[in-house]
Amino acid sequence: MNQEAEREPADGAPRGLTVPARWALVAAVLLLATVVALWPRDQGSGGDEAAEPGLDAARVAADLQACPTGSGTEIAQLRGARAECLGNGETTDLGSALAGKTTVVNVWATWCQPCREELPVLQRYAEESGAAQVVGLQVESDRQGGLELVEELGVRFPSFHDTDGSVKRALRVPTGLPASYLLTPDGEVHFVREPRVFTEVEQVREAVRRYADEPATAPQRQEGR
Repeated sequence: MNQEAEREPADGAPRGLTVPARWALVAAVLLLATVVALWPRDQGSGGDEAAEPGLDAARVAADLQACPTGSGTEIAQLRGARAECLGNGETTDLGSALAGKTTVVNVWATWCQPCREELPVLQRYAEESGAAQVVGLQVESDRQGGLELVEELGVRFPSFHDTDGSVKRALRVPTGLPASYLLTPDGEVHFVREPRVFTEVEQVREAVRRYADEPATAPQRQEGR
């Protein structure tokens, strides 16, 4: 008997395969591994949707008001800062979308406990006759969770999702949340230093009156409120 013919292949390949066949099998396995590794990257924005399977239903349930489109003087500080409208998923440049109106921009996140207390206050203010436009900016938390939170709180004013952090950087948002800003029709941006958390509607009214008449200032970097 030919002992070489009976010996098991050293590389562990199935007996009876020729060398070319074994190489073809190895190549097929490597190709499959490559396809699996690259698959999520090839999905683009669809991959994000797959990561939040309840996103569409959450949008319907939250029933947020339409995000503003803006008109008038572009807000230079926000030029090029893009965000996704939380209510419909459309991405826009906030330098243009928030232009032309007195606007309260409130920065919030799902993990921020004071935000949960402040958002309903801003909703009550937004419902008043003659109120400034109120817009939320969700940061550092996923969209579906954000939509579920505003639905729970009964908040319907429009919010944007700062997907890539560009708006947060443009506004120079401090570490502690929430944070609010007053945008004027001529494009100025005012950081609302006091109060840091709105607990009463009158505080929002007063902040709008006060900051609409002051020179624009940027917040200082800080580690907390």
